[in-house]
Amino acid sequence: MKTYDFKPYHLRSINAATPQERAAINQELKDLYASLPDDEKADFNQQLQTFLAQTMGRIKSDYESVKGGN
Repeated sequence: MKTYDFKPYHLRSINAATPQERAAINQELKDLYASLPDDEKADFNQQLQTFLAQTMGRIKSDYESVKGGN
């Protein structure tokens, strides 16, 4: 199973200067997915969902620690 690194896409998206730049980054991910053989698409989706869940968990934890510090 190939491992996909979503962090560079995530960081670029966070730092995107415009909505158009963010949309272009999202399109890169869609194009990558479309280029995959069908037997790799499920792994890609699972890894992306795991990355998003972990990232959102970290953001929530960071927010709660900052919010609690007020």
